[in-house]
Amino acid sequence: MKREFIVARIEASQDGSPYVYVTFNDPKDYKPDRPTNPFGQNTMAFSSIEDMMKNMPKVIANMPGMFGGGLTDTPIMKMSMKEYQDMGIKVGEKVTIEIQKIESSGI
Repeated sequence: MKREFIVARIEASQDGSPYVYVTFNDPKDYKPDRPTNPFGQNTMAFSSIEDMMKNMPKVIANMPGMFGGGLTDTPIMKMSMKEYQDMGIKVGEKVTIEIQKIESSGI
């Protein structure tokens, strides 16, 4: 299987290890990243603390990276800094990803 993708995002590892995470999007679905609100795309206003508590599951579900919020169908690859530098890819570039099944015998 061979497919084309657009490099959507490149992020350093959060724990400081020498890895980067590269996120790919389908070319039909690609939209350049815009600065986002850390609490999701839309903020919510509450009239009372009870109202806020009642809507808390909805708020948490919309927060990127929290309990399924922000998860996507896009492939994300973890690669070493050397692999990333050798590839020389940048956000917005078109790449091809190929997956091949390796035939093995006796294992």
